[in-house]
Amino acid sequence: MKTLVCDCNRTQTLDPDLLASATGQAVQRHTQLCRRDIGAFQRAAQSDAPLLVACTQEATLLAAVAAQTEGVPPADVRPIRFVNIRETAGWSREGRAAGPKMAALLAAAALPEPEPVPTAQYHSAGRCIVLGDAASLDLVRGLLADSLELTLVLTGRPAGRGADALPLQHEQPVYAGRVRQVRGWLGAFEVEVESRNPIDLDVCTRCNACLAACPEDAIGLDYQIDLDRCTAHRDCVQACGAVGAIDFGRPPQVHTLHADLVLDLQPQPALTLHQPPQGYAAPGTDPLALVRAVAELRDRKGDFEKPRFFQYDAKLCAHSRNTLLGCHACIDICSAQAIHSRARLRADQTPPIAEADDLLPLALRGKPHAAQIEVDPHLCVGCGACTTVCPSGALTYAYPRATDMGARLRTLLLTAQRAGLRRPALLLHSQERGSDLIGQLGRFAAADPTMRGLPARLIPVPLWHIASVGIELWLAAVAWGAADIVVLSDGSEAPAYLLALQAQMRLAEALLHGMGYTGVRLRLVQTADVRELDAQLNLAAADGAVCAEPAGFGALAQKRATLDLALDHLLRHAPAQDVARGERAIDLPHGAGSPLGRIVVDTQRCTLCLSCVGACPSGALADNPEMPQLRFIEQNCVQCDLCAKTCPEQAITLQPRLQWGSQRNTPQVLNAAQPWRCVRCGKTFGTVQAIEQMVARLSGHPAFAGAAVQRLKMCADCRVIDLHTQAEMTIHDLP
Repeated sequence: MKTLVCDCNRTQTLDPDLLASATGQAVQRHTQLCRRDIGAFQRAAQSDAPLLVACTQEATLLAAVAAQTEGVPPADVRPIRFVNIRETAGWSREGRAAGPKMAALLAAAALPEPEPVPTAQYHSAGRCIVLGDAASLDLVRGLLADSLELTLVLTGRPAGRGADALPLQHEQPVYAGRVRQVRGWLGAFEVEVESRNPIDLDVCTRCNACLAACPEDAIGLDYQIDLDRCTAHRDCVQACGAVGAIDFGRPPQVHTLHADLVLDLQPQPALTLHQPPQGYAAPGTDPLALVRAVAELRDRKGDFEKPRFFQYDAKLCAHSRNTLLGCHACIDICSAQAIHSRARLRADQTPPIAEADDLLPLALRGKPHAAQIEVDPHLCVGCGACTTVCPSGALTYAYPRATDMGARLRTLLLTAQRAGLRRPALLLHSQERGSDLIGQLGRFAAADPTMRGLPARLIPVPLWHIASVGIELWLAAVAWGAADIVVLSDGSEAPAYLLALQAQMRLAEALLHGMGYTGVRLRLVQTADVRELDAQLNLAAADGAVCAEPAGFGALAQKRATLDLALDHLLRHAPAQDVARGERAIDLPHGAGSPLGRIVVDTQRCTLCLSCVGACPSGALADNPEMPQLRFIEQNCVQCDLCAKTCPEQAITLQPRLQWGSQRNTPQVLNAAQPWRCVRCGKTFGTVQAIEQMVARLSGHPAFAGAAVQRLKMCADCRVIDLHTQAEMTIHDLP
C-alpha cells in the first residue's frame, strides 16, 4: 500500500516515519498535495500498487485528476482510497501527539473492502399519491405534474362556500375522504381512503350548478358537502341532473389506491414512524421541508436498490415456542416497523405489534413463512438496533458484517498501541451527520483557540448507524485495549434506540465493574452542538485499570461466540480474579436486556413436568433419561423467558448474572425427585410430587371417584388394562 499524507500547508504535524513503522505502509509526506505537489499524486496514481490518500477535503479534485492522467488504472480496476486525518486528528490542540491515531486511521483505511451484501430492489414508475387539502393539492400539482403521475386525495374537512378550490381542470384522478391506512414502500404503496361524501369527484364536472342551488352554502369549490350545514333540501341533486355526481344514499366507499410514492401534506401524517419507508414524505408545514420533499420525489423514478442490512437465523431465534411468546426485543425496538411476528400465539397472548399481514401490501399477504419473525428488507433502514438487542444472535448486522467491523476496531486499537498510544479510546458515530459534526469540530479547533478538538487518544469510527454496534463488540474492543468507548448521538436517532444503547451500556459497565475494571468505560454523548461536543469529548478519561494484554482473537460471525471470547480474555486479566475462578458471580441489572444469566426453580412448586425443556430454544434446559431431573447449562441461556411462561406451576424466575468457571458450561441439576412406582406393576413413571398433586386435584372428578382414584397412580399401560377390566365387568353385570 502506497500512502500519501499532506500536512495541508503546514497546518498539522506529521511524522511519516512513525506512520510507516506502525502501519507497514510506504508513506510519502507532502505539503500541498492538491496544488503544488499534484504531480507527485499523479505519479503515485500511475502505479498499479494500491493507493491511499490522507485527504478528503479535495478527494473529488484528486479523483478527477487521476481520471484525466494517462496511465492511471481505471477506478473500477484500482480505486483510490481517501481517509481524513486532518479534522479527526491533526487539527486539534493535541494534534502534535496525534501520530498514533493517524497511524490507526491509515491502517484501518487500508483494510480490504468488506464483501458485498445482497440488496433489496425497488422499482418506481413515478405514480404518486398526494394527500392534503385543496390548496396544498393545487400547489403540489403545479410542482410535480410535469414529472410524476399524480393521484390527488382531498382529506380536509368540507368547509362549505369558503373552501379552497380544487384544480379547475380534471387532469388527475381526485378522491376525497379519510385516509384509513398507508402501507408499503417505494414502488409498492397502498393507500386506503374511505369516502362518505355524497359527491363523487370522479363523476363531477365542476359545473358549479350545485353551489348555486344549495340554500345553506354547504358546498364549496372543493365540491364536498358540509353535512353539518346541509338540511336535506336536495336542491343540489336536482341541479346536478343527468350528470349524477350527487347521491345521498350512496354507502361509504373504500378505495384502495396503488402508487410508487406518497406525499402526505395532512396536518397529522398517516404514518408517524420515526423511520418512514422510502418513497413516503411528510414535510409538515415547513416550506423548506416541502421543497426538499418535492425535489426528492421527482428523483424517485426508475430502479433503486439498498443493502440488506441484516442476516436472520431462525434456528437461534427465541421469539416463540409452543404458541407462547418469548423474546420480542427486535420487534419492540424497530422504529420502521420492519420486523413482524409470524408466531401463532395462544388466545391469551397479545402480539407486541399488529399482525404482519396488516402492514404488508395486498400482493404480499398470506404467504407462508417458516421463520418466527420476518424482517422486511424494503422497510429496514439499517439501524441495526435489532441485532444489538437480540440476545441469541439470531439477527446479525451485515453492513458491514460483525467480522469486518471487528477487524476494523481491532486494527485501529492495535495499530494505535503499536505506535505508542497507551490508553486508546473509540468514538462511535454515524457516518453522515456524526462525521459532519466531527469535521466541524476539527475546523473550529483549527481556528478558535477556545476549542480543543478531538483528544489525541480518541479514535473516531464511522458507522451506518450508532445502534448497529453493541455489547459484544464493545467488550471485544476493551479486550483489544480500548480504555473507554464513547457513542455520539446527534439527535436524529429514535428515542428507543438511545434507551437500548443506554441499557446495553449499563449491562457492559456492570460486567466490567464486576471484573474490577472501575470507572466509566462507556458513555453516550447526545448533542448536535459543536461547542457542547468539544466539552463532552474532552472530559477526563476513565483512570481505572485497562486490560493488561491486548487480546489476539478476532470477532466471529456468531454474537455469543464473540461475547464469550471477550469475557474470557477480560476475566483472565481482570483485577478481580475471584470472578474468573468462578468463586463469585456478577449480578447484572434487571430490565437491561441481559443475554446472560440463569434460571431459579422453586423446587416446592416444580413437578418436573419438563415443559420448560421442550420450550427452551437454546438447549439451556435438559432432562435426564435415567431419572427425573431438570438440568441447566448456564452458558446456553439467553434469558428469553419462554421457560417461565411455559411452566404451569409458575416455578421459574430469571436471574441476570455472569457466572464464569467450569460450572458455566457444566450441566447443573436444578431439581430432582424420586420416581413414582405404578401401584399395579411397579414400573417407574412420573414423580412422587407430580402424582400426589394430580391425585389431589382430580380425586373429586367422577371419572376417578372411589376406588377409581387408583388409576391415577398407575402407569399408562396399567390404566388402560384397568379401564378395560372395569368395562368387561360392567358388561357382564348387565341383565
